[in-house]
Amino acid sequence: MDHYLKNIIVVSFGFLLLFTAFGGLQSLQSSLNADEGLGVASLSIIYGALIISSVFIPSIVIKKIGCKWTIVASMCCYITYSIGNFYASWYTLIPTSMILGFGGAPLWAAKCTYLTVSGNRYAEKAGKVGKDIVNQYFGLFFLIFQSSGVWGNLISSLIFGQTPTSGYNASTSSYDHCGANDCPYLNITNETTTTTQPAKSLIYTLLGVYTGSGLLAVALISIFLDNIDLKRENEKDGSEEEPFWKKILATIRHLRDKRQCLLIPLTMFSGFEQGFLAGDYTKSYVTCTLGIHFVGYVMICFAATDAVCSLLFGKLSQYTGRVFLFYFAAVTNVACIITMLLWRPHPDQLAVFFVLPALWGMADAVWQTQTNALYGVLFDDHKEAAFANYRLWESLGFVIAYGYSTFLCVSVKLYILLAVLIVSMVLYECVELIELKKTPQTDMQSDNNGSLYKQTHV
Repeated sequence: MDHYLKNIIVVSFGFLLLFTAFGGLQSLQSSLNADEGLGVASLSIIYGALIISSVFIPSIVIKKIGCKWTIVASMCCYITYSIGNFYASWYTLIPTSMILGFGGAPLWAAKCTYLTVSGNRYAEKAGKVGKDIVNQYFGLFFLIFQSSGVWGNLISSLIFGQTPTSGYNASTSSYDHCGANDCPYLNITNETTTTTQPAKSLIYTLLGVYTGSGLLAVALISIFLDNIDLKRENEKDGSEEEPFWKKILATIRHLRDKRQCLLIPLTMFSGFEQGFLAGDYTKSYVTCTLGIHFVGYVMICFAATDAVCSLLFGKLSQYTGRVFLFYFAAVTNVACIITMLLWRPHPDQLAVFFVLPALWGMADAVWQTQTNALYGVLFDDHKEAAFANYRLWESLGFVIAYGYSTFLCVSVKLYILLAVLIVSMVLYECVELIELKKTPQTDMQSDNNGSLYKQTHV
């Protein structure tokens, strides 16, 4: 039985190594490749390709080469993006962004399939409940995986911290055009970020570490992970894999459920708010005021809070119900948005730079865990179509957030976030009212915070 646990640990640490690189690189794109918005454009391309990939690619690739080699091949797609950043240009980052996006959906689908099949097989041999073992495996996976946000950002801050500066953004004496006042057409922040760019040698060192981390992930999975035969599972179920066109039709037909339509803004908001923090807060608040070497430390604060609160709220929801948590997250985000609109960032206010992403991470923990749980509870009979819609609309939120990042002032983006959040909560309340009329309240408050947490993330 030990080899099942061994495989889960191998998968978990493989993802840890891979996303230590990608997570750290994603946080830096808006600052590191700020010229003409190249960095955020590449992120937008990634999530655009992910939308297409989610619909067409995973089932075909997994069926052809199996879960293990799908994970390996998809990880190689991520490594191309790290390599593309060595010579960052529209001719290197855009193609590698597309490659990464197309590899993202098969990676997560193969991981979910592998953990689910492994859990069910162990439970069958050990005489235990399959669902309980699967949830334990996913819990172990995310316990290890979520720390990647800490390590990736810590590496970038330690390396970029070797740049000789006075501790903050020493190239400017005025921070009036940082924060909500940052506008693309002013070009003032762009000048700031270019003059405070780390030395090329430090950038190459960081990219070398990230690329090496990705290669280690590929080696770990290739050498130590056992393959599993999915044909056995299909034979046991007496079913065959549906053609992908049927899945597409099921995803589209699912939109006939008015509850799904009402949840679209809430699902997209998840992409909007994460895109704003990674693409705009890091550049217009942190890099503009403190320097790029602070980005990693700030994002560590976000990642750590997000991970801890994800576990905490998963337990707390049993006592408070999901409605309370959704409104708690909404109020937290509104408070942060208003603060960002009114605040004029300055290096002397160092604590504020960390408090805001910590609060943002607290709210994000609710959006991720509870929205996944909500989909699982509401659409229990059509889970696959429901989560396909989840991946679609959240990815579209990322695409839009990164897409308009280089064209709009930060203040406008914050107002957009506020508007989308308000609309999302109004429509979400409509969903709860529909459920209240259909089912007893005790059923409505039941939660399913298990294995699907953040599976849509690239």
